Amino acid sequence: MSVIKTTVRVVVLLLAGCVTSQAQVQQYSWQHLPQVSKPVFKKDTISILKYGAKPDGITLNTVSINKTIAACSAKGGGVVLIPQGLWLTGPLVMKSNVNLHVSRAALLQFTDDKTQYKLVEGNYEGHAAVRNESPISGTDLTNIAITGEGVIDGHGEVWRAIGKDRLTEAEWNKLVASGGVVSEHGKAWYPSQSYVNGLKTPGAGVIGNGKTIKDNEAFKDFFRPNMLVLTNCKKVLLQGVTLQNSPAWDIHTLLCEDLSVQNVKVRNPWNAQNGDGIDVESCRNVLIEGSTFDAGDDGICIKSGRDEEGRKRGKPTENVIVRDNVVYRSHGGFVIGSEMSGGARNIFVSNCTFIGSDIGLRFKTTRGRGGVVENIFIKDIAMKDIVHEAILFDMYYGGKSPGEDGDVNDQAVVPVTEATPSFRKFYVNNVACNGAEKALMIRGLPEMGIKDIHIENSTFKTTKGADVIEAQNISLKNIHFESKETNPLINIQNSSNISFDHITYGDTQLLFRISGKKSQQIKLLNTDTSKAKNKAAFSSGAAENALISSK
Repeated sequence: MSVIKTTVRVVVLLLAGCVTSQAQVQQYSWQHLPQVSKPVFKKDTISILKYGAKPDGITLNTVSINKTIAACSAKGGGVVLIPQGLWLTGPLVMKSNVNLHVSRAALLQFTDDKTQYKLVEGNYEGHAAVRNESPISGTDLTNIAITGEGVIDGHGEVWRAIGKDRLTEAEWNKLVASGGVVSEHGKAWYPSQSYVNGLKTPGAGVIGNGKTIKDNEAFKDFFRPNMLVLTNCKKVLLQGVTLQNSPAWDIHTLLCEDLSVQNVKVRNPWNAQNGDGIDVESCRNVLIEGSTFDAGDDGICIKSGRDEEGRKRGKPTENVIVRDNVVYRSHGGFVIGSEMSGGARNIFVSNCTFIGSDIGLRFKTTRGRGGVVENIFIKDIAMKDIVHEAILFDMYYGGKSPGEDGDVNDQAVVPVTEATPSFRKFYVNNVACNGAEKALMIRGLPEMGIKDIHIENSTFKTTKGADVIEAQNISLKNIHFESKETNPLINIQNSSNISFDHITYGDTQLLFRISGKKSQQIKLLNTDTSKAKNKAAFSSGAAENALISSK
């Protein structure tokens, strides 16, 4: 049964009274996961050696490898074999029915000669844009794969800018000596003057309004390519390979259907600018499992276009399974947004571990995006040494909330339009976090609060507890907070219909700080308040009867 049908059936059962609790909703949904079809290939194998490729690390094998891929596809498909060796190449273009197999101990090394990458019309961060041709790309294909246990290296260090504060002194001196341009203030390095020109030119890379690719040639180096880009492809398999050192995003799948990513390793330097592990954009029927991500930006990220452009495309990312993955240093372990204007729904995340990520579970958007993110199911997540929040819902991405400094936001409400984003119907169960600045942050907009967030059976060992700001219908059940800063442990601003059931914690100065006129119907159930020196404080229009306690 498809997830769409499953979701409809859950709604019907809820209306009929057959499914009456959040636990039953979750149990039913987890029993009816999406189905993802995989490609099937002919066994015919063609080695790139047949078309003259040489593994000497000097010969540029672009033509040889592309000829092998094209010949294999023309014969009905099969396996293109990259044997052990060091294979220098320029951009490769995938073809239908081809499995590009990178053998164990093979290194497919993309050249640092930027003239080999022509400017093309591509997509970046949710917008159509000029890009350099990706090292590996494919468009409008069916039945494709990249497999094997070899290594694919994007030579990203020659494309990326970097700040001096992200390098040791020896690394900085070596980089400067290699060429490029140092900024006027001496705190950043850029690959070339072409990069600097693009950085300083408003609208660089925009196509339309009379602007063409040719108009952007002076800024060529600024348009860093994503390493692997697959657009509008069906039945895609990425399996076993290591992809590393990308110029920008490592894996970008756009408008794809039936995508399987299994046992893949992504390695980008921690300081790699925009070095996302995988970005799944406007795709449906997706499986990401058994993979490891060590990224310079978000690890596993779900997107669906940006602002009006994404809303017009109208293609949500949906029917996604993410399981048995490990994410190391990254901006976020599992992420949705911020480019989610086409929406995201029916996503199942389980049995994942995040180690050293800036944020564990990260859901981000902002005014202007629009889009609805809903029906997100998450369970069995382990986190260690998270830099900021273990779980973050933030509708002020890229900006500052009016209530961020502790002041309640009672400003005039911005009208709700198609550009107003929405987060709702998240079900999170069994999260264990040992080490983070904050356990939970929920921060909605005054005109569109975050709704229907249900977190159960979780433990957080953190510096701070939880913030719930501009939210409705939030439930936390069987949650243990072990926090160092407890004045307050839980901060609530302008939020209503909040339930805290069986909350445990250590010695606490103040259990709740409740503020804002909209704060109402905050229920505290089955919770011992004796460890709190003060149970609650109210301010900025919040009434004392907003908190309802019951054992």
